[in-house]
Amino acid sequence: MMHADLIDQEDLLGQLKALGLQIPSGSTAEQACECAVRGLDTARANELRMMVRNMYTSSATILPAVRRAIDLQLLPALAEYQKSQNA
Repeated sequence: MMHADLIDQEDLLGQLKALGLQIPSGSTAEQACECAVRGLDTARANELRMMVRNMYTSSATILPAVRRAIDLQLLPALAEYQKSQNA
């Protein structure tokens, strides 16, 4: 469960599922981010960017495993998608 001051792996999975993404139960944060970026389209990329922006600008503490998964999986994939759209 999400606490006002902490974002853990379950919170990340819940937020991704709330966006309508099919994330297998029991996925790690890294696996969830890998699933989230498969088949990116403009709408999904925008939703993911907004989710990350909201997480990173909130006062909540993001657990290291969640931040690492976002930084190493999600953000690079979003940047690559944006780059491909601008080409």
